Amino acid sequence: MKSLRALIRCSASATRFAKPRPIQPRRYILCQPQQDLYSDNTMGKDKGEKLSYQLKVPKGTKDWAGKDMVIRDKIFSTITEVFKRHGAVTIDTPVFELKEILSGKYGEDSKLIYDLADQGGELCSLRYDLTVPFARWLAMNSSIQNIKRYHIAKVYRRDQPAMTKGRMREFYQCDFDIAGVYDPMLPDAEILRITSEIFEALGWKGKYTIKINHRKILDGIFQVCGVPTEKIRTISSAVDKLDKSPWSDVRKEMTEEKGLDPAVADQIGEYVTLKGSARDLLPKLQGSEALSSNESAKKGLEDMALLFDYLEAFDVLDKISFDMSLARGLDYYTGVIYEVVTEGSAPASASTDPEAQKLQRTAKKPSKKPADADDDRSNDPSVGVGSIAAGGRYDELVGMFSGKQQVPCVGISFGVERIFSITKARMEAEGGKEVRSNEIDVFVMAFGGKGFNGLLKERMEVARTLWDQGIKAEFSWKVKPKLPAQFKQAESGGVPFAVILGEDELAQGKVKLKEMGLPEGHSEKDGIMVDMKELPSVLRTKLVAMEQGGVDDVAVKVEDMTVEDDAEKPVIPTVS
Repeated sequence: MKSLRALIRCSASATRFAKPRPIQPRRYILCQPQQDLYSDNTMGKDKGEKLSYQLKVPKGTKDWAGKDMVIRDKIFSTITEVFKRHGAVTIDTPVFELKEILSGKYGEDSKLIYDLADQGGELCSLRYDLTVPFARWLAMNSSIQNIKRYHIAKVYRRDQPAMTKGRMREFYQCDFDIAGVYDPMLPDAEILRITSEIFEALGWKGKYTIKINHRKILDGIFQVCGVPTEKIRTISSAVDKLDKSPWSDVRKEMTEEKGLDPAVADQIGEYVTLKGSARDLLPKLQGSEALSSNESAKKGLEDMALLFDYLEAFDVLDKISFDMSLARGLDYYTGVIYEVVTEGSAPASASTDPEAQKLQRTAKKPSKKPADADDDRSNDPSVGVGSIAAGGRYDELVGMFSGKQQVPCVGISFGVERIFSITKARMEAEGGKEVRSNEIDVFVMAFGGKGFNGLLKERMEVARTLWDQGIKAEFSWKVKPKLPAQFKQAESGGVPFAVILGEDELAQGKVKLKEMGLPEGHSEKDGIMVDMKELPSVLRTKLVAMEQGGVDDVAVKVEDMTVEDDAEKPVIPTVS
């Protein structure tokens, strides 16, 4: 009988595989309305005739599997851990709402709502975000006046997709909201602290910027400049496009499309092009006699002064950019507003940042044919990832539903697919660890010579023992597997450890524990003998040591996925 050591050493070179069987094409049945199932049209078709539809997912959606799921699940778990750290509880709401619940809440973006077909019952629409359903839930549960709530679920928008940049029609949002009456700016400050904690936990290490503004300051600017009251919201939506369009284009939209007096637009431009660090821009605005004499602007500036003091205490102020162009197009915001951007947020055509350029590295030349609203714009250099998180204060939304007492709220929403797209682009740029598709800790193997029976029951018993101890284990589903095939299965999954059973070793109550991937010459390259009873504790100790040593191969952690050293942090400009 060959020794265990010799078998392990020769396993790689001795691996041979039988020629695989050709894969038979899978047949699909096209389901038709019931009245057509037995018609002459369907019964008379030849068996070999091809079906007349294309098997694909709808535009703006995708299937998630494999390594992409590992990365996305890590993002989910990181965000959820921070939410719970701050005392939040979770709720769930229907994926569709009554159409009237969603109507009139999203400004110009209302056209992106998916309305469901009228089938003779209630008129419904797919939810556009998680904020309006939360406000509706609060209005229906009037006994709840204070809550920290988080909600992770899919939402739907009929926007033009750019799939590789995380701009999709079906996507996840991770929301955190604080509802209730508290002293000013305290919940708002904690929301921004939570935002910072999440991106630090994801390993972004300060390479992001939180843009912030206040709706009352914006409204005051519009009033001072002479914008008619009925045009304030629509002009605000135009200002919100300054992150992707130059002022000349935004001014043109205000004057030519929305009928604003050009002189008024020019006055607005003097304000909304201002941005800088919190401590630089705030005194400049407070020193404006026009804004100080406007009640709305004055209240907004007082809120921001208080908020910046709290953010300094939370060690978040250095990540803040006070940006007067930030308007947030949604109609329900009433106070502080914010969004998170990073190097890949801006379109490549509007940025010289290396990260934005990397996200466009596969860009093709623009097509000469007219653009279709359903076409994917991943290769369009005028489209960036956009904000990766955004939110603000909405004190009046609950009252729109209840008609009674208002429940002030403030919150933020994280766009998981956009965070994923930037995370994956960074991983590809730095060429780091390979992402594993599962989290198996140990593969249970067996070997033997002539007359080897596979030790199937023994492998099953060892796996059961490890499962009982909370250790993630797997074994081959073959009765008599060959050792090279077992090694290949473990290596393909990136499993860090192997437990190898042999007849002689089992008779002594021992097994061999081998750490995979050790270099030649390592003292434990061929594994170590371990008493069967001690296997779980020895294995757990090695797994803990592996994680603490920064070699967590069980599943690549998103916090290890950092940008290259020469990537620059988004710059917060100084006000001149």
